[in-house]
Amino acid sequence: MNRLYYLTPSLDSAEKISIDLHDEGIRDWNFHVHCKNEAGLYKRHVHSSNYIQKLDVIRFWERGAMLGFVVALIVIAYCIVAQPFGPGITGLAYVTIFGFITLFGGWVGGLVGIEIENQKLVQYHEAIELGKYLVLIDVASSEEEKVKNLMNNKHPEAQFKRVGSTMINPFKFKPVAP
Repeated sequence: MNRLYYLTPSLDSAEKISIDLHDEGIRDWNFHVHCKNEAGLYKRHVHSSNYIQKLDVIRFWERGAMLGFVVALIVIAYCIVAQPFGPGITGLAYVTIFGFITLFGGWVGGLVGIEIENQKLVQYHEAIELGKYLVLIDVASSEEEKVKNLMNNKHPEAQFKRVGSTMINPFKFKPVAP
C-alpha cells in the first residue's frame, strides 16, 4: 500500500476531505489526520492519527529487537562454549534465554521510540505546529490515481506533498524530502 500525504489549512477542509473519501469507499482505517489539536477532529468525527503513526515506536522496536537478536546470539554462543550453567542445560533453556534477550531488546527499543516523532512526519512538524492538518491516505497502488484525481478536483486547497509507503524501514535514518 502507498500512503498519500496532503497538507490542508483548516479543520473544515480536513472534514470535507474525510466525507469525500468515505463516499469513495476509503475507510477510517486507511485515512488519518495528524494535527496539533485533536479535539476538533474528535468533535467532527474525523479519524485522527494514532500513536504508531505519530511516534517511531515500531521502527525503534525493530531496531531494538535486531540488536537483542545479535546480543542473544553472542550470549548463547558463550553459554554453549563456557557452560556457565553446567553441562546438563537443555535446548529449551537456550531458546528461552534467546527469546528473552531478543524481546527485551525490542521492548527497550520501543520505549526509546515513544519519545521520538515518526521520521515520516518530522518534515511536516513546523506546518502542524502552525495549525495545519496533515492528511494521510493509505491506498492500494491501483486506487492511487483515483484518489489523487478526487483530491485535485474537489480539494485544491490541500497541497499534495508526497507518496510514501505504509511499511516501516528500521534502517532508514533520514526523513524523505517533500
